[in-house]
Amino acid sequence: MSKLLTVGEAANILGVSTQTLRRWEREGKMIPSKRTIGNQRRYVLAEIQPFLPPLKNNKDLLTLAYARVSSHDQKDYMDLEVARTKNL
Repeated sequence: MSKLLTVGEAANILGVSTQTLRRWEREGKMIPSKRTIGNQRRYVLAEIQPFLPPLKNNKDLLTLAYARVSSHDQKDYMDLEVARTKNL
């Protein structure tokens, strides 16, 4: 069985607020897969995937890299560290 996501986890994956998910439920746009005994919403990942914004192409993807050296004495090695991150 798939892991059930909380409203916060589902909102985080979709990039919306928890209030948006609650509104979508009121509007009938996206109904939670289950409710707990305490009436908390639970979502199945496979059921929220259609609500993810589609990627048009690889230009929509962003890659971040971080390079650093340990001390000022190693400043000359910074170019090497930057080159290493570009080759990952």
